[in-house]
Amino acid sequence: MVDALFGEPRLAAVYDALDPDRGDLEHYEAIVAEFGAAKVLDVGCGTGELACLLASSGVDVVGVDPAAASLEVARGKEFAERVRWIHGDATTLPPLQVDLALMTGNVAQVFLTDEEWSATVRGVRAALEPQGRFVFETRDPARRQWEEWTRERTHQVRQVAGETVEAWGDLLSVELPFVTFRGTYVFSSDGAVLTSQSTLRFRERAEVEESLVAAGFVVDDVRAAPDRPGKEWVFVARAI
Repeated sequence: MVDALFGEPRLAAVYDALDPDRGDLEHYEAIVAEFGAAKVLDVGCGTGELACLLASSGVDVVGVDPAAASLEVARGKEFAERVRWIHGDATTLPPLQVDLALMTGNVAQVFLTDEEWSATVRGVRAALEPQGRFVFETRDPARRQWEEWTRERTHQVRQVAGETVEAWGDLLSVELPFVTFRGTYVFSSDGAVLTSQSTLRFRERAEVEESLVAAGFVVDDVRAAPDRPGKEWVFVARAI
């Protein structure tokens, strides 16, 4: 099920403005260059920031996402015409053979059951060339980052498309490995108040590694995320 933040058109339209700090994009662009990837699959591409960035430099990009509203935003961006957009997820992909698959942000943590996660990893594996790589990030549960997801720490007011949008987050529950939180968005033009509730699963490093090996990968490296040092693992897995 798609969270309202990505699936509700009005929220998808302001998503980029409310989350402007995308220091991770430079990091993933460097990974594409590191492995010399010419064909890239962006799983959970959202509003297409990374996909369009890579396409601008000549990379052949496929962006897949289950949120039609987010894909609609992505299609309106510069270089979007160079990207192949797919409405769906990693389990419903058409036949592909890419060099590199990426999952950025919280994408790896939205799969709450072992079955969902395993199916996603297998779907990515099927889309990769032999020796192709799967690179993604996931938060280290030991860092307890959810403690920062409070209204006091997340409150912001921004001008977006000619109106003021006020937004904040509230932590609703911590029942590890699951953490649930809610975003609230208030639009000045008509006073509309929209909310989006999300749940993420915080997996341990060994658990993630075991799932990758079971799906036909070897884990070549587990790195720190340059934009969130010490808070996340970046897995580099290779299809065998």
